[in-house]
Amino acid sequence: MTVKKTLYTAKVQTTGARDGGSSRSDDGRLDIRHSLPGAKGSGTNPEQLFAAGWSACFDGALGLAARTLRVDLPADVAIAAEVDLCMEDGAYFLQARLNISLPGLERDIAQRLVDIAHLTCPYSKAVRGNIDVVLNLV
Repeated sequence: MTVKKTLYTAKVQTTGARDGGSSRSDDGRLDIRHSLPGAKGSGTNPEQLFAAGWSACFDGALGLAARTLRVDLPADVAIAAEVDLCMEDGAYFLQARLNISLPGLERDIAQRLVDIAHLTCPYSKAVRGNIDVVLNLV
């Protein structure tokens, strides 16, 4: 793959694992502890981090789609991402749902925005064909 222009490179160092490890970005803006999904404690887990990143990125892609279609996005756009850690036949895998709320928009316009955003969002592109994804317009 040839890249013409790199816009940003995130640099994060992780030590340890899901249970008690930590991750810190080179600029110090991200500094978190990890814990197992569902475990007590204050740490987060990779699935939550992925859900947060994807939903934020998807929101940005909705904005780009809205500008392309010359549609004003409602101020209270919300994306509730659900990322499941699953196991089948001894192998781990992910599946996900994005529950997208675009209140006040006609359903067909909202659906067009969601479809365009899913085509342009870098996270959506990264998982396309790799994990099951359901987009719910709520």
